Order: sequence, then structure tokens, then C-alpha cells
Amino acid sequence: MSETQVMQDEYPDRVDDPVSAAVRERDRDVLQMVRDALMEQRVMLAYQPVVRADRPDRPAFYEGLIRVMDKSGRIIPARDFIAVVETDEIGRMIDCLSLEIGLEALRSQPGLRLAINMSARSIGYPRWTRTLNRGLKSDPTIGERLILEITESSAMVMPDITRVFMASLQARGISFALDDFGSGYTSFRYLREFYFDILKIDGQFIRDIHKNPDNQVLCAALVSIAQHFDMFTVAEMVENAEDAEFLIGAGLDCLQGYHFGMPRFQPDWGQVDREQRRAG
Repeated sequence: MSETQVMQDEYPDRVDDPVSAAVRERDRDVLQMVRDALMEQRVMLAYQPVVRADRPDRPAFYEGLIRVMDKSGRIIPARDFIAVVETDEIGRMIDCLSLEIGLEALRSQPGLRLAINMSARSIGYPRWTRTLNRGLKSDPTIGERLILEITESSAMVMPDITRVFMASLQARGISFALDDFGSGYTSFRYLREFYFDILKIDGQFIRDIHKNPDNQVLCAALVSIAQHFDMFTVAEMVENAEDAEFLIGAGLDCLQGYHFGMPRFQPDWGQVDREQRRAG
């Protein structure tokens, strides 16, 4: 037996296994990369349309997706860093910046309805609360056009606090979406008590659903649950016409994915204005 193995057996807290050490080193690098991007203002939102199932040519709303750039200018998508920063102070800073940028878009585009992601861990965070209150005060229409998205895993960390937080902001006109619905964390007791306005079905059940009988059954069950609780449904990661056709027939309210539009830093806001005039 090697000396390292002996030390691991006798002093398990003193010696890291190589995999754990490598993971920690990677996480430190990610945190530093995001910290540098925040300090140097290399953070932005990319906007992806969420379209109506009955009129796929018309966005019902947009989702603002946080992106950071590394020092070389390469765009880093949220999936590559959000899990690492979720429990760190940096995660709270990202939520604040997402909200600030999103509120500015809502102020500048009166016909826009926009979803912004946040962690339940940002509930009660002073800067986030100040940012929201300032935005709502600046334009009385913003509350009814703002959707806050909270992931299943985040909401389940502090369900009681999340429920009270949601109720207080819903009274001010803000809607809430439960992101990644079906990913495995939801207690249906909490789902009944939360009163989310929108349920976004996780993309693992959506991708290639037109040829996957198992996902068809699971998706139908999730839609049934959402409809029972009178919640609007959105299918995430719709990437081809066959999936879109199946989902429309399955009764989804809205669809989101590359088939209908990639996230863009400068979307056609003129389309939003045209759709608003057409609806009016």
C-alpha cells in the first residue's frame, strides 16, 4: 500500500483524491473567470423568443439568458458556470446584473414581455431588491411584463421562503415560471402551494420527442399536472419541426428553442412593436 493510500485511510480529511482536487481547481478557475468578467463589465443578456403554439410566428415573450465573455472575447453560456456560482456571492451579483439589464430592456421596449432567471438564494438580497423596486417605480407597466424564472432545484432549497416571496411579488403584477420542470426535484405538495404561473418542461423530455414514446408519455403527464394546477406550459429545447408539430398537438401553450430562434444580443424589437399593434 502506498504512503498516500495509508494517509487517506488514517487521515481522510488531509489528503484529496486526484479527481476531487481537479474538480475544486476547475471550480476555482470558473469562479475567477466570472469574477473578472463582472469586474470588467463583460456580462450581457441574450434574448430568445418563446412562441405561441397556436401562432408559432408570434413571440409570446422573450427569455433573457445571461452570458459572460472571457478575456479573449469568447462568449461563455450560463450552463458552463451557473452551477459553480450558484451558492457563491458571485451568483447573487449575476442575478442582480441580469435583473438590471432586463429591466432596462423593458423600459426601452414598452411592448416587450421578458423572463429573467434568478436563484431562490437571491430572495432578500438587498441589491437585488433595490434594483427591482427601482425598476417597478420607474415604469408602472413593468410589473405586468416581467416574469421571474426559478429552477426546480433552487426553489426546493427554501420552499417556504420562496412561496412567500412569490405571493408578495405576484400581488405587484409579476409572474413566475418554474424552470426545468420535471428534472427530478419537485415535491408535488410544494407545487400545489407555490402557484407558479408558468411551467417550463425540461428539455430532456422534449428533444426528439416525436420519435421517443417514453418522453411522449412523460411529457403528457407533466402537461396534465400543469393544466390541473391552471399553469401555462412551455416546452424547452424545441429544435426541429417534427418535435414542434408533436408538441403543438400535445397541447403545449408555448414553445422555445433553436427551431424558433437562437438567443440574440440584439433581437428584432421592431417585431415586438408590430405584434403589439396587431394584437391591439
